[in-house]
Amino acid sequence: MATPPALQTARHCPYAPPQEHTRIRDADGGVGRVTLGSGQEAWVLSRLDQIRTMLTDARFSSDRQDPNFPRFSPGGRPTGGMRPSLIELDPPAHGAARRAVVGEFTVRRMADLRPRIQEIVDEHIDAMLAGPRPADLVRDLALPVPSLVICEQLGVPYADHDFFQVRSAAVLRRDTSAEDRDRVVHELVGYLKDLIASKAEDPPDDLLGRQLAQGRDPEDVLSLAFLLLIAGHETTANMISLGVVTLLERPDELARMLEDPERTLPAIEELLRVYTIAEFANARVTTEDVEIDGVVIPAGEPVVALSNAANHDPSAFPDAERIQLDRGARNHVAFGFGIHQCLGQNLARMELQVVFDTLFRRVPTLRLATPADELPYKDDAFIYGIHELPVTWGEAA
Repeated sequence: MATPPALQTARHCPYAPPQEHTRIRDADGGVGRVTLGSGQEAWVLSRLDQIRTMLTDARFSSDRQDPNFPRFSPGGRPTGGMRPSLIELDPPAHGAARRAVVGEFTVRRMADLRPRIQEIVDEHIDAMLAGPRPADLVRDLALPVPSLVICEQLGVPYADHDFFQVRSAAVLRRDTSAEDRDRVVHELVGYLKDLIASKAEDPPDDLLGRQLAQGRDPEDVLSLAFLLLIAGHETTANMISLGVVTLLERPDELARMLEDPERTLPAIEELLRVYTIAEFANARVTTEDVEIDGVVIPAGEPVVALSNAANHDPSAFPDAERIQLDRGARNHVAFGFGIHQCLGQNLARMELQVVFDTLFRRVPTLRLATPADELPYKDDAFIYGIHELPVTWGEAA
């Protein structure tokens, strides 16, 4: 049997899935075979209904310790000696672990955080406006805002942000060697282990401290801290920068959004759908034979959801390739689906809403200093985004 083609990761357009993924979805019935960056052969699913089935069927396991779980890069998966985190657990262990922390991310708790998030956003916009032009919106706003928010929530000193941001970026780059990835994971784990140990004797009133005060094992708190620290800033930071570009490129729609704040959240849902920045995050391994639309995937097989293709599935999203900021569809899988749906999605939506409403209200002349098609998009990373986003404001030259 011929070796399947390599999994495409580069996008021909920032807000469209790779063309091969679209072909699998539309011409091959949604089920295909690919070769991952590790050399491992895997199944892929690309239609929205197929992926939702995968994410709710117990025969698809999240156990990353399984030797057949999808591996996207060469070398073993570095753990730094950590126990499996939430995203790696199957029921019943997953339910208990999620219940222990889900209260930290309720809509009510997010509402309590909103004034502080507004303050953080305003402070960073103040600093950006006081600095030189053009400014790098990634460096000055998109990255520091979610980083500071998650640091304060977890109880991680923001003074150490350079340490964990540099290492998080290395973990998420596709071209990081197995040796370097293992090294930076161990460094992050060591940092968090020391931090948790310092909190254990007299737990403070932050997320990690409250987990310890509830009697959770510090080793479980460590796995949670690692997951939330990386996911809590990288994903939202990339959505901020991509969203700013999209809105600046659509001034009429942006104006309507600013006139009616009720339009912001539907626009955010569309941006989440269109970009699907963590497009390969939904991966599983089968524990039994599973039939998907007439195709039998045997037990013990790696399976990857092509979530970006699913979020552009025309059977689920009419005129799916067109960005419609008033579409408001929340049936996308940008945050996953089922029991493993993103824990921090309420926080992410609120941060995006506060940033977009505040930035464009306070800086109405904001504009790109580099054409959108010349920006350095993150085709080299597991989380899609923009490396740098030069912007300026004031009267046009």
